[in-house]
Amino acid sequence: MFPGATTDREAASYVVVGAPLDATTTFQPGTRFGPDRVRQFSESYDDYDRRTASRFTDLGVHDAGDVHPWDDVPAYLDHLAAELRSVVLDDAVPATIGGEHTVTYAGVEAVDPDVLVVLDAHLDLRDAYGGNEWNHACVTRRALDVVDHAYVVGARTGSAAEWDRAEADDVTVVPPEDAGEWARSMQEDGILDGDSIYLSIDVDAADPGYAPGTGTMEPFGLAPRELRDAVRAVAPYAEGVDVVEVNDRDDGQTAALAGKLLREFVFTHAAEA
Repeated sequence: MFPGATTDREAASYVVVGAPLDATTTFQPGTRFGPDRVRQFSESYDDYDRRTASRFTDLGVHDAGDVHPWDDVPAYLDHLAAELRSVVLDDAVPATIGGEHTVTYAGVEAVDPDVLVVLDAHLDLRDAYGGNEWNHACVTRRALDVVDHAYVVGARTGSAAEWDRAEADDVTVVPPEDAGEWARSMQEDGILDGDSIYLSIDVDAADPGYAPGTGTMEPFGLAPRELRDAVRAVAPYAEGVDVVEVNDRDDGQTAALAGKLLREFVFTHAAEA
């Protein structure tokens, strides 16, 4: 169970769902261990949050356990989307813990937002990778079949074709050096106000010095405070969230960061509700 997720499913405002998909990782596998590690390394966090003057255990969080994957990725995503859609239909916010980034598509399908905000080192705008259009390197491209616009915050690498796709009107790329100003503008100017948002947090948006336990590390990334500020900026507008791409190849610092960012989302969202 995610620490502090003590509310019954029927009364929950936030429902944590583990999605340990580890089918298309292109470098270092291990995302199947992500949900359990995020839960494990979130155990030490205090219940009380001074900034919002609230307790996590009072915010209506339920942990529904894991939706275990199988070999057919599109079929699994359909099933996962149905599970997450049931959360939405109960007027709760789905909070998915991956698993590889492909699981974000299921969250987007379930929430059906106007806008996807994804914190990510990679553009993930490939039409296919290795002949597979459901590879984790294609997830933002697939999500654009559902959403009207995608913000990719922290992106610093991609193929030539991806950078060309990113020039289209339905994509905004925010490089790491601009992420802080972007977060401030979101908060101060209310740019996202009026849109329904889905937030995806790929931990490789962080510099690997802070989050080495991920499959495809990319240097020159975001600091944890920059990730925190971006999450705080988007959370009031978001109707679903995920944190993805945590694996078991470090001493827990990546899972600890992922769990803290998920808690920051819940604290901020609840305070603004």
